[in-house]
Amino acid sequence: MKKVFIDSDVILDFLFDRKPFSDTSAEILNMCYNQHLKGYITAIILSNIYYLLRKTTTHENVIVHLNKIMLILEVVTTDKKAILDALESNFNDFEDALQNFSAQNSNDIEIIITRNTTDYKKSKLVVITPENFLKTIS
Repeated sequence: MKKVFIDSDVILDFLFDRKPFSDTSAEILNMCYNQHLKGYITAIILSNIYYLLRKTTTHENVIVHLNKIMLILEVVTTDKKAILDALESNFNDFEDALQNFSAQNSNDIEIIITRNTTDYKKSKLVVITPENFLKTIS
């Protein structure tokens, strides 16, 4: 089973039904739900999703959405090594660096799925858009 890191933009596309991206995001999350993929996120992503969803709905409703996400995705650790790697990296964005090194240092994750591939151009992992990922596995 492929192990993939799912960037926040993919999850937000699904939750906010951002067309035309939400359909491919839903397909990827459905593959995780059906255990055709093992999807990972970081606690940082959950925090960011909470913050953005909370602007549009109640705390209780956001918690329902986060619980659903936690049913299908795993959380990869952001440890001291990931933080130090991010600090020492050439990534332009510290948060993207944290995501990357949390995924990379897990030694299990092979792919980062994101719409913002340029954010991860310095990654050692395969970085691919949701659309291209779905094309490669079909």
